[in-house]
Amino acid sequence: MDCGRGGPAGRLDGKKKVFLVGNPNVGKSALFNVLTGSYVTVSNYPGTTVDVSSGVMRVGGHHEYAVLDTPGMYSLCSITEEEAVARRMVLMGRPDVILHVVDAKNLERMLPLTFQLVESGLPVILVLNLYDEMLGSGMRLDIAHLEHDLGVPVAQTVAVSGAGIENLRSRIVEVLEGKYQYDGQHRPYTAEMEGRIAGVAKLLKNEHPVSPRLLAILALQNDRETMAMLAAEPELGKIQALACDASSREAAMRLSRERQAAATAVVEEWLTVQPREKAGRWKEALSRLMIHPVWGLPILAGVLWFGLYKFVGGFGAGTMVDLIETFFENRVNPGVDAFFAGLFGSGALFDLFAGEYGVVTLGVRYAVAIIFPIVASFFIAFSIIEDTGYLPRLAMLVDKAFKLIGLSGRAVIPITLGFGCSTMATVVTRTLESTKERILATFLLALAIPCSAQLGVLMALMAGHPGMLAVWGFTVGLTFVLAGFLGKRLIPGEDADFFMELPPLRLPSALNVFTKTYTRMVWYFKEVLPLFVLASAVIWLGRLTGLFDVLIRLISYPVQWAGLPAGASPAFLYGFFRRDFGAAGLFDLAKAGTLSGNALLVAAVILTLFIPCVAQFAVTWKERGKWMAMGMAAFIFPFAFFVGFALNHILSFLGVVL
Repeated sequence: MDCGRGGPAGRLDGKKKVFLVGNPNVGKSALFNVLTGSYVTVSNYPGTTVDVSSGVMRVGGHHEYAVLDTPGMYSLCSITEEEAVARRMVLMGRPDVILHVVDAKNLERMLPLTFQLVESGLPVILVLNLYDEMLGSGMRLDIAHLEHDLGVPVAQTVAVSGAGIENLRSRIVEVLEGKYQYDGQHRPYTAEMEGRIAGVAKLLKNEHPVSPRLLAILALQNDRETMAMLAAEPELGKIQALACDASSREAAMRLSRERQAAATAVVEEWLTVQPREKAGRWKEALSRLMIHPVWGLPILAGVLWFGLYKFVGGFGAGTMVDLIETFFENRVNPGVDAFFAGLFGSGALFDLFAGEYGVVTLGVRYAVAIIFPIVASFFIAFSIIEDTGYLPRLAMLVDKAFKLIGLSGRAVIPITLGFGCSTMATVVTRTLESTKERILATFLLALAIPCSAQLGVLMALMAGHPGMLAVWGFTVGLTFVLAGFLGKRLIPGEDADFFMELPPLRLPSALNVFTKTYTRMVWYFKEVLPLFVLASAVIWLGRLTGLFDVLIRLISYPVQWAGLPAGASPAFLYGFFRRDFGAAGLFDLAKAGTLSGNALLVAAVILTLFIPCVAQFAVTWKERGKWMAMGMAAFIFPFAFFVGFALNHILSFLGVVL
């Protein structure tokens, strides 16, 4: 069994470190936000693309501790890259205390990881989060006896409301100041297995970041990373012999079974179940409906209709874009043109900042007047959906359908995120279990998933034509399904299994929605606005040198072949710099009357399927490799125009005029 490879996470400014560890969807991020407040940064773990959030927790006026939110994991034996990073942080990051955050009502399933963390010899606090949900389910837990049995502090919290946080802070300070004495008495294994563990542990002579006991357990599973850590041990040969004698696969299964049996025994002793509260029963009933293969579909349709079409497409891309765009056209752009005309005249410098393709009049206008309200409305809608706990249920709902195209239900997370930003979603594909699934999800994101800004603009263009919108959705959806169906059969590798924790259903917290939306909008202005400015400058340079004229002439051939006017060519070229940049170009062409009817539909389909923007292309290069990125782009570019060509001729053959 391979539990990953990696190096240690370094010390953080000399502060004592608190690591948040636990399964996905147990409220770790919410707890992290409550503990750290606004003192938060996000960076890649060294040597990976996995994000790790870090911040500062302040207690009183004189205590400051570094807090790190590790990626979700189910066990110290990793499967995904995120789990591997979390494991490396635990084993080699030298945390001063580990907060093992669990869903209180699913304690039995999560205690085995608690046992593993305790075996590391590091200070552990068990955090029973979502405690209100446990009580609402009719469960009652004897915390004092649980704490005595496990030999670690236990704290109950409700991170979204802040309940229990002050008590948790006190327990953290208590542990960090050495006021809690860990007894380390809990042993979840049989006597025979304990003898094997002790036999390996006695052979370890060198110092390591974690206990000899945990290293012995991992060595008995013939874990490659652990064996690499033990390479300098003088008794390495004997350790390897014992690991082989134990049969790594058999040992891993036995250890897992015995941990689970111990967890079941603890929970049965100290957990009682009473009649459930009425609210809890309603939530469970609604949760079952959301994942039902029949009744889940109208719920999904309602979420898409009200969340994306009406709010993002109608309010964001319609009302807000019209309002801000009118302000730019009537007030901002004329003023900018006049200012730079007075400053530079009508030469090249004027064209850089003002005029049809200026940095301010095109780049800033697109970013602020067209894209910003669409992205903002999408982030609000997505944050609300995310905060309710609906996304994991959507994953359960679509799992069987996704398996037909080579993906598991887990892939619904990056696919859904792709409707916000395909670049960010491409990074998130690393959470998928198999290489095959990661490649296929990356390809489908590049081919058939429009980002929120592009989607919003296209929906605004077709908002008054429901038939056009239906044909567009059917064409793109069919392309997505067929591409996935073929990819499942052509890409080598095994299909992934699916397992996901279901967090409780909750009414969205206004504070959480605001915080998530605000954080994402800050990201937008930091990351995306400069790209629009840069794209405008590149367009100016390309037009000044004549390079863009050459490229536009080349693109005009497939554009006209697909039945579109040559004047639509710049929108596709600019779409490579930013997908939403190209969509905004179509928006201008539609307003000018250059595109309408069938031509507008064909252009919308082609632009949706068009090669990914340069940012997504760069991330695909980084995540999947240069040959994979170039191969995807080389296929998608002609394929998008082929679909447009076919659609145009099908509409003509059927006599359909939109």
